Amino acid sequence: MILPVYGYGNVVLREVAKEISQDYPGLKDFIANMFETMYDAEGVGLAAPQVGKSIRLFMIDAEPMEEDHPELKGFKKVFINAHIVNEEGESWVYNEGCLSLPGIREDVSRKPIITVKYLDENFVPHEEVFDGIKARIFQHEYDHLDGVLIPDRISQIRRALIKKKLNNIICGVVKVSYKMKFAKKK
Repeated sequence: MILPVYGYGNVVLREVAKEISQDYPGLKDFIANMFETMYDAEGVGLAAPQVGKSIRLFMIDAEPMEEDHPELKGFKKVFINAHIVNEEGESWVYNEGCLSLPGIREDVSRKPIITVKYLDENFVPHEEVFDGIKARIFQHEYDHLDGVLIPDRISQIRRALIKKKLNNIICGVVKVSYKMKFAKKK
């Protein structure tokens, strides 16, 4: 089932998400619905807060970016209760977009190498090191679990320049090809 993506301005996007346990109700179906929603919106990652659930869960399927980034082949994972253990290297800038911020792309600076701990969809624990674009995608989705969005990662000047676009998203004055839930009605 395709779920609506919550747009900028919805309170759930600003909450710090809660950890979940294996007995979280309907988890398997929820994960399947999130993948379906992500694919419908042509995203490469989706966090539970983006579909209205303030839980520490996100998924990535970055294969659509494989042509430009061959290292993304097979990078499809579910991350539950993920935590960044370590970040290293000199920060680098990359132009990011977000399904909750349609029509907005901004240069965001992030560390290039991260060590993470997480549980997969079967609650098997993992510790992995991601670098480059894998690290960036992980960090972007991980930010959603802490209520952090792209506008929080850019300068005040850039935020001021995109203020009208942000207000339009809040009010639903944007064109998207996927279902969205806006903070205010048009």
